[in-house]
Amino acid sequence: MRTTSIVIAGAFALVGAPALADGHEEAPANTKQTIMPEDEAGRAFMEQFGFSEAVIHGDTVYLSGVIAGPAPEGMTREDAYDLTFQYIGSVLARAGSSWDDVVDLTTYHVDIDASLPALAAVKNRYVKAPFPAWTAIDIDRLYAPQGEVEIKVTARVSGE
Repeated sequence: MRTTSIVIAGAFALVGAPALADGHEEAPANTKQTIMPEDEAGRAFMEQFGFSEAVIHGDTVYLSGVIAGPAPEGMTREDAYDLTFQYIGSVLARAGSSWDDVVDLTTYHVDIDASLPALAAVKNRYVKAPFPAWTAIDIDRLYAPQGEVEIKVTARVSGE
């Protein structure tokens, strides 16, 4: 039996998540660097629960999960997921990475049959060959009660 891999996981960050602070400093390969939101409320939430928006260790970037959905009024599910992918792209950029550097993607779906088609369509606009590993998992619920999908990303730091 073959398993399709897809990557999305998560921490608490909805569409319209907190703004990111500008830039980052290089960390020695044997230490880890954390990326936190510039937004006070977002930072306070992450500090309260003890996690970072992203962690850079060596040449690897680990993002906390980002929760997507439901679509705001007047938007499609695909539009809402696109906003989430834009947000993830901004976190990757802060960490010195990009969608081209993603090596693993894990997605958690409250209703995989309803969310996967739109999510895959959006993912395919951001993720190009050579494709990363991707694991899609159907779950009972997410931290955010209205959340539909949580996306967790692992990437390498860009070599450029």
